[in-house]
Amino acid sequence: MKGERTMAIEKEKLLWIYKTMVRHREFEDTVQREFAAGNIPGFVHLSQGEEAVAAGAIAVLKPDDIIFSTHRGHGQTLAKGGNTNMMMAELFGKKTGIMKGKGGSMHFAVADIGSFSSMGLVGTNLTIAPGFALASKLRGTNQVTLCFFGDGCINTERFHTGVNLASIWKLPVVFICVNNHWAESTSIDYATNLDKLSDRAAGYGIPGITVDGNDAMAVYEVVDEAVARARKGLGPTLVEARTCRQRGHFEGDTQAYRRKGEVEECKKRDPIPRFRKKLIQMGMLTEEEAGSIHREAVQEMNEAVKFAQESPFPGPEELLSDVYA
Repeated sequence: MKGERTMAIEKEKLLWIYKTMVRHREFEDTVQREFAAGNIPGFVHLSQGEEAVAAGAIAVLKPDDIIFSTHRGHGQTLAKGGNTNMMMAELFGKKTGIMKGKGGSMHFAVADIGSFSSMGLVGTNLTIAPGFALASKLRGTNQVTLCFFGDGCINTERFHTGVNLASIWKLPVVFICVNNHWAESTSIDYATNLDKLSDRAAGYGIPGITVDGNDAMAVYEVVDEAVARARKGLGPTLVEARTCRQRGHFEGDTQAYRRKGEVEECKKRDPIPRFRKKLIQMGMLTEEEAGSIHREAVQEMNEAVKFAQESPFPGPEELLSDVYA
């Protein structure tokens, strides 16, 4: 039963999820400010409001499990164990960044922690993640791959190819659709005639489930079941996590396509204060401890900015190094 599963989540895990969500938010808020100040080049796509999906899902994993992200993947990399100093330095274009300053916001990858890249091209990870899952199956490593993607991918050919192959080969991969209802400026309600995007799973003969993506514990429980199923050799699951994007598609997006009051309504469903209130009610957290967690996250991100500011840019002699052509 759901209630029994909720009580089975140990305190240490619940607090890790909460701390990770807070660190995720503070990282994104810091990036937002630094980008507005002109300190971060290029584009950034932020994910305030989506923290429960990243933390709740990745909390299920073992250290050697794999994740694939979307171009909105800062928080997923952080949750998998990414170093915030190196992540921030990457956004600043510095050589101490996780991709030596050459990947930027949409190409985060840290192989050592099993985070194999955010992807800028829509849906690309939906065909690459099953390849990693196939390798895991053939090697018998019992690893599971989580593949995060946005609702804008659901109508692409890559979605069909990736999910269909994972289904017929019973690959240990969990597809997590982070449905924030907007593919850039296109509403998912306009682009599909579905009440639940998880209903697409029926076409591939795999389980599909829709979960409240603003409820970290609910996300954990659903992904826990899907990962357990994958480890048993029973194949993939499609999870739709319904959440809300508090910022624009990119920083600078005027969001004229969103109806008046939508963002304010979105913030009322903010997953962080919701989870904090739940943990306090459960006796797992106090207001003082929550305040301390927030202050520590702020300090961590301030230090990350300082590290990025003080780090050098790649030199001209490095222009063609680490680049495939």
